[in-house]
Order: sequence, then C-alpha cells, then structure tokens
Amino acid sequence: MASVRVCGVEDLVENQASKFVVEGTPIAVVKDSAGAVFAIGDTCTHGDISLAEGFVEDDTLECWAHGSKFSLKTGKPLTLPAYEPVPVYQVEVQGGDVLIDPTVTLAV
Repeated sequence: MASVRVCGVEDLVENQASKFVVEGTPIAVVKDSAGAVFAIGDTCTHGDISLAEGFVEDDTLECWAHGSKFSLKTGKPLTLPAYEPVPVYQVEVQGGDVLIDPTVTLAV
C-alpha cells in the first residue's frame, strides 16, 4: 500500500495530538515545537483509550486516563501501567502534506 495523505502540516496544532483513521487504522499524529511530525497507534495498550485525547510533552504522548507515557519516536511505554508498546508509523511530509502508510510500522 502506498502512503495516504492524512492532513496538511498546517492543520496540526503544535504539541497536540490529532486522531486520524487511515485505512481502518486509528493513528495519533503529533507535530512538535520543532516542526517534526510523528505518528503512533492511537490506542493505549493498557486500556482501550484514544491517545490522541492525551497530553504531549517533549517527545511523549500521555494517556489521559491512566497516565502512561509513550515515546513518539519508538512507541515504547515510558511509565506504568502500560508495558506494551504502540506501533509507530513512518511519516513523510511532501509539499505540506502529511503522508502515512498504515501497513508499515517502524521497528521498536
């Protein structure tokens, strides 16, 4: 599968997660203060909670319900109660568009 356009970079709010469903896969997309864009699985591995409703700090996304923090770069949980990682997707920015292939996850 080829990468799919999910939004424009200008549509993302700095240091805030946005949820997109790409080919049936829920993905949280974050633009940090340096302009880098990250995409991770939107569902907390501790509970069926949308991570896009959580809090972004530095390179982490925190689940609002349970407090687990996940690395935006690796998907690994950095705090309990979650202990399983979420998938991380490769992001391409082309001409101001954010492109993600939901079938390709990066190794963690």
